[in-house]
Amino acid sequence: MTERRHGQLDFLGGASVPYSKGLMARVLAAVGVQEDQAYELARRIEFDLAARRATAVDLDRMRELAIDLLGEGAGSRAVRRLQRYRDLQELDLPVILLVGGGTGTGKSTVATEVAYRLGITRVTSTDFVRQTMRAFFAKEFMPSIHYSSFEAALGLSKAEEEESGDVALLGFLDQTRNVLVGVEAALQRALDEGWSMVLEGVHLVPGMFETNLDRALVVQCVLAIHDEEIHRTHFWSRDLSSDGGRPVDRYMAALPEIRMIQDYIVERARRCDVPVIENESRDGGIGAVMELVLERAERIARVSR
Repeated sequence: MTERRHGQLDFLGGASVPYSKGLMARVLAAVGVQEDQAYELARRIEFDLAARRATAVDLDRMRELAIDLLGEGAGSRAVRRLQRYRDLQELDLPVILLVGGGTGTGKSTVATEVAYRLGITRVTSTDFVRQTMRAFFAKEFMPSIHYSSFEAALGLSKAEEEESGDVALLGFLDQTRNVLVGVEAALQRALDEGWSMVLEGVHLVPGMFETNLDRALVVQCVLAIHDEEIHRTHFWSRDLSSDGGRPVDRYMAALPEIRMIQDYIVERARRCDVPVIENESRDGGIGAVMELVLERAERIARVSR
């Protein structure tokens, strides 16, 4: 099997790979169990295996232990997600996760954390693709890629500016069409090599590029923040975390354009039946994206059985 995901050891244990409390705790945390509860459940499983002189735990026994610790609802949900996680590991397919959304909606944070939980080491952004393309295409030849997505109208020609529609949106779409050429090349490389990859970025506009890839488990979603005040706070957080490298004043001045582009992406997502995830809280957004991936894995595994 071509390398696709890291962390593919059987967390339930077995004859060749004995049960690991640390691995189990990590997987439980990955599927949404609080870290302290994940560790405690992993510890109880270890004690249970020692008492029975076993090297592996089955899901039925684990469900009993999980319900005893977490309660009926939470325990059953945790084991159900664990089964989905195992389905994902056993699929002979690379995972391609595409996280779109407007500027400042938390795409990179969510993408990085979900990649970590899934054991995917290849994480990149459409902005990285854009920056790479800038090195090869001069501003005179492809002007739109030399500006931020919400400022791409500065790269439009006079004739393009006179087209019907908002110039900020026209500039963004022109930039998106250019960047998606590089995105599609990156996706093709991942498919050719059998790599799993998480790709995030504002340019992943639903319906503007091909996502029906028959050699991969593809999950696409869009993050959004509909509350303008909460959206504003994300830019303040970015300013602080980057030590001023992403100055908040620049984003505040462009907030009308940023939110207009977000509205366009969300509307496209709904037309294309792509899930839109409200990302007002970090944990909520991460959990929702994880659930999408695990549900998709479960559906494919069910068909394959």
